Amino acid sequence: MVFQPPQIVAFGELLMRLSCPNGLRFNQTDSFDAYYAGAEANVCVLLSRLGVDTRLITRLPANELGYTATEHLQKQRVDTSKILFEGQKIGLYFTENGNGIRSTRVIYDRKNSSFSQLQKGQIDWKTVLRGASVFHWSGIAAAVSASAAQVCEEAIEAAVSLGITISVDFNYRSTLWDYGKLPSEIMPKLLEKSQIVVADLDSAKVYFGIETNIHASLEERFEQCTQLLKTYMPHLSTLAMSFRKSGENLLHHYSGAIMHQNTFQYSKTHILPHITDQIGSGDSFTGGLLYAILQQYSPAQSIEFATACGVIKQSIRGDFAVIRKEEVEQLIVAGISGRIIR
Repeated sequence: MVFQPPQIVAFGELLMRLSCPNGLRFNQTDSFDAYYAGAEANVCVLLSRLGVDTRLITRLPANELGYTATEHLQKQRVDTSKILFEGQKIGLYFTENGNGIRSTRVIYDRKNSSFSQLQKGQIDWKTVLRGASVFHWSGIAAAVSASAAQVCEEAIEAAVSLGITISVDFNYRSTLWDYGKLPSEIMPKLLEKSQIVVADLDSAKVYFGIETNIHASLEERFEQCTQLLKTYMPHLSTLAMSFRKSGENLLHHYSGAIMHQNTFQYSKTHILPHITDQIGSGDSFTGGLLYAILQQYSPAQSIEFATACGVIKQSIRGDFAVIRKEEVEQLIVAGISGRIIR
């Protein structure tokens, strides 16, 4: 398969996801539905489906699972030509879908995966980044292992030297940080050069110790957090967050906020009548934001587009947001509708 030079290069682990089917719990199921997933891969898939040339940089085992994972990206037109095939194991994670009463559960099995054993110097970053306008990574990549965090730093330094915009999703996962370092010891330095940022209030507290007024509105807390983050991230030009609240009858209220060049905008709030699969919705939000920025949408248009991507993903099984641009635009105009399109 021949790929065009990518607009966006992303770096992170590509995993196999094994999910309990039909709402069963771990101790009820005797089979799993298999998907391929990963925060940065999910972003690439949505962007590719929206017409943006993307490339994922990762490390996978040279076996059928590694090759199959790559083929799933290729089906979505993501450039896989620079993936390293080394090591023995693909990272895994297991999911038990929740509902309005019981939370979704995730169990990781990423120890000693090919990606976790990646070392500095194994990737020629100036070659794989050549021609890109944005480099995207997330806090998950740095949480997997000490060496993976070092490779994140190596990649960021190369991207900065090439004048490439740095995009990051804070993506704090508490159960992954177990290699002897606290997130607050690793992430601030890695985040310092970022320009486009997707974050949440909890991860900002973990990484930087940022506290906002818990009695204030989400909009007020977002603006408080933005001002405080700027003291740690001097290159920050765009910050976005998605918000989820449970309302009456356990319906989910989903919305987004953006700061772009010191302008604040907020999306409409979408009330979700049903959630098929919540996992990956944040990555879809991030992908939608990056698309809007590349298309030079206004801040108001950007946050509506990103939020709509996050909404639609929650109607789709698996991590990949198999979405068309027309569906996003229709949701923005018409809102959520259960009608049949004929």
